[in-house]
Amino acid sequence: MEEIVTKLIVIGGGPGGYVTAIRASQLGVPTILVEETQPGGTCLNIGCIPSKALIHVAEAYHQARSREAQSPFGLSVSGAQLDFGKSIAWKDGIVARLTSGVTGLLKKYKAALLIGRAELIDGKTVVVQSATGAKRIRAEHVVIATGSRPAALPNLPFGDKVISSTEALSLNGVPASLAIVGAGYIGLELGTALAKLGASVTVVEATDKILPTWDAELTRPVAARLEALGIRVLTGARALGLSTKDGSLEVLENGAVHATALSVDRILVAVGRRPRTEGFGLDRLDLDMDGSFIRVDDRCMTSMRDVWAIGDVTGEPMLAHRAMAQGEMVAELIAGRRRRFDPAAIPAVCFTDPEIVSAGLSPADAKAAGHEVVVATFPFVANGRAMTQDDDAGFVRVVANALDERVLGIQAVGREVSELSATFGLALEMGARLQDIAATIHTHPTRGEALQEAALRALGHALHL
Repeated sequence: MEEIVTKLIVIGGGPGGYVTAIRASQLGVPTILVEETQPGGTCLNIGCIPSKALIHVAEAYHQARSREAQSPFGLSVSGAQLDFGKSIAWKDGIVARLTSGVTGLLKKYKAALLIGRAELIDGKTVVVQSATGAKRIRAEHVVIATGSRPAALPNLPFGDKVISSTEALSLNGVPASLAIVGAGYIGLELGTALAKLGASVTVVEATDKILPTWDAELTRPVAARLEALGIRVLTGARALGLSTKDGSLEVLENGAVHATALSVDRILVAVGRRPRTEGFGLDRLDLDMDGSFIRVDDRCMTSMRDVWAIGDVTGEPMLAHRAMAQGEMVAELIAGRRRRFDPAAIPAVCFTDPEIVSAGLSPADAKAAGHEVVVATFPFVANGRAMTQDDDAGFVRVVANALDERVLGIQAVGREVSELSATFGLALEMGARLQDIAATIHTHPTRGEALQEAALRALGHALHL
């Protein structure tokens, strides 16, 4: 077996892993990145990027179809058609370009990429089964960045008509009918896209509302759009499994005595994600765990010296940008710099229709934390840019401490509000107060003006409301 010695080995080539490898190499740390398939991980290959591509295709097709009747501004379109095969090929082309780009960056900064299956032997040794044979790698530092996988349900195992988000993003065609188990962001993003592409969609959610982790004020416009799209939503409903009689999905609705049968072509199980902690020898290490996640401190160090963990495997929020920030920090720590992971906010986005973005504390969270709060919203119905886009649903909301006017959280729901997430995060990271935002000149006409107007309203003098 070939023996290799290096300073750093990173297990997992997703956003967290490849950023760790790139940054460490930039700082002169000899690094090997091990990835089982191809760099980019779930996000780039079978998650964030392909799903957003599918969402774009679906929206473009939906807009064209909706213009078969003349629009308010005089546009009419007839005979809109979609070659779904070409759509998937376009999506795959984007993924390939980005994957190639990551590979090129690793090469540029001289981070070694090893494609193969990694197995931990101890806290310093990893054996990799690659196409060119087994390799034993000894390293001073090990970074575990193995990510997560779709969570399965015991009564609805993946296979045949029951699919995960991975299969949903590589369908050969749009199913005529689809049931989605779980009304979280994954289920609603994909369900909305497939409904716009022509599928008849039913959502089954066990709790009493869609997007259970988001507050009701933010999810209300999304619920309205789901209804407008003809998506059937069953809340307080439990998926029992497949009927042995005809393979339909049996659902027990809230308060019902007998199950309802949903006869559908596909069943997408979207009940969350689970950390990848099995299959690569993690049990050989004496690591403290936090449930199913690896416990880390504010430097992403585990309970074993020089063994680090980042990204989804360390817990919520399971977001690619969190993993990337952690990876950059760990690389700098290994290179001898002083860092710790202490972000003021990690913005989260739900790419539904309309989109939702949240950074910092919600009004309820702020009150629960003991703050006396002032909350103000500014609706897009009073925003010029939203009007000119013929989509004025939603608003921007600011949550601030009533005593010193320090901004505690910013949320928004509306078209393309994901693009405001960096602004929200920056305001919180810089410790902005309401007056800082209100006094900042915002470009007109943009949706970003709604942030300034919300701050002005919180101060008692909104200009356009």
